[in-house]
Amino acid sequence: MNLPRLVVAGTHSSAGKTTVTLGLMAALKQRKFVVQGYKVGPDYIDPSYHTAVTGRASRNLDSWMLSRETVLDVFARAAKDADISIIEGVMGFFDGKDPLSNLGSTAEISLLLNCPVVLVIDAYGMARSAAAVVKGFQTLDPSVQIAGVIANRVGSEGHFHLIKQAVEQTCGIPVVGYLQKHLDIQMPERHLGLIPAIERQEHKHLLEELGTRLAQTVDLDAIVQLAQSAADLPYNFQQGEVPQGLESQRQGRPTAVIAVAKDEAFNFYYPENLELLEHFGAKLVFFSPLHGEKLPESADGLYIGGGFPEEFAAQLSAQKAVLQDLKQKIEGGLPTYAECGGYMFLAQTIANRQGTNHEMLGVIPATVRMQGRLTGFGYREVKAAADNWLIGPGDSARGHEFHYSEMTFLEPHTSPLQVEGAQRRVGSRREGCEKDNVEGYVKDNVVAGYTHLHFASNPKLAQRFVTACERYRTKAEKG
Repeated sequence: MNLPRLVVAGTHSSAGKTTVTLGLMAALKQRKFVVQGYKVGPDYIDPSYHTAVTGRASRNLDSWMLSRETVLDVFARAAKDADISIIEGVMGFFDGKDPLSNLGSTAEISLLLNCPVVLVIDAYGMARSAAAVVKGFQTLDPSVQIAGVIANRVGSEGHFHLIKQAVEQTCGIPVVGYLQKHLDIQMPERHLGLIPAIERQEHKHLLEELGTRLAQTVDLDAIVQLAQSAADLPYNFQQGEVPQGLESQRQGRPTAVIAVAKDEAFNFYYPENLELLEHFGAKLVFFSPLHGEKLPESADGLYIGGGFPEEFAAQLSAQKAVLQDLKQKIEGGLPTYAECGGYMFLAQTIANRQGTNHEMLGVIPATVRMQGRLTGFGYREVKAAADNWLIGPGDSARGHEFHYSEMTFLEPHTSPLQVEGAQRRVGSRREGCEKDNVEGYVKDNVVAGYTHLHFASNPKLAQRFVTACERYRTKAEKG
């Protein structure tokens, strides 16, 4: 299967991967290419920008949350009707879960997809030393295909030519372009990284300008040639009992309706989660609690994903009719799954970073307070210590946790979900911590927690979710 593709990797975090990735996507889109975006790892925010640029849902390629076969499946199904696929790496090219192997790294994904790599280097203050950096990446694992280099933060065109001569003579690969140190295009940030594109009405102009500027200093023809040099990818779309990218959804009338909260406050959803729900018979309807939309009357279930409810706590709290309606429906037995931001929304109050309390749904007897530091970070495997409607006994699913808030329960509670953490190391600094305790809140029809679960790690979750909604509909129809 011929799928032109390219990994944009960095020598380290903040080397310029995201800027180069978005610039390439925008520039190629301006040339009328159909561009498919991907992000290595569990991040939601960079993919939201990919989607804004390309007009196509960006996909996560994560070799810890998903099996190698599923990663391949997710990639190929999204790429099959695109002209070119651009895969943005995570951290440094070789950084993952193990300092002694490629496990969980961008390098691992590039090898799995047999994919050429463009290495982004921070060239500030370097000339011939840039060749030493690139050479080191080439020789650490000769099986990876470092096919080209883009120099970021160069001082001038003359500086770029010094780097180009040194790298091409020493490393034997082309330096296909550069970005100058003072690009004057900045993406605003907040405590979780780049602000999601859904919140920013002005992003279109910024991204178009980035594409125009990048096209002036990067050889786009060379980029396309590198992507087209990728070997055919052996792949059979029929493999696997449940296709994760889902070319075809279940035929016939949907068996249940699941309402999905989606707006500026709640917008973190893996596309496969939604597609798997549809595959197993759900009709998805989207609504915005932030903008005063009540739960659709047809809803047989509720899914509230992550996002930034703390940033919009005052506006959410002001939607009294929405809060009352949601609480009444949930307490009336509506199957409800909420993760991270959605989990916080179910609590009694959220105290923002200024310490101001705002009333939320009050379904969970707990309060949430924002902290000045990261309080939860890392991969998680969630298991069912006891049966519940989402995760069956003995089953497990994988996901990721990343938040700055703490949940304080106001009364004793137990949860049948057991969470185990996988540490991620960045250099000599350990981020996150080992966890082995109960996760979140589970009671009757409510399952909620900080972990963002990827349903493709265990499609049974999506199937059980739809089944619970079908039971709710049947009970409601019987009165």
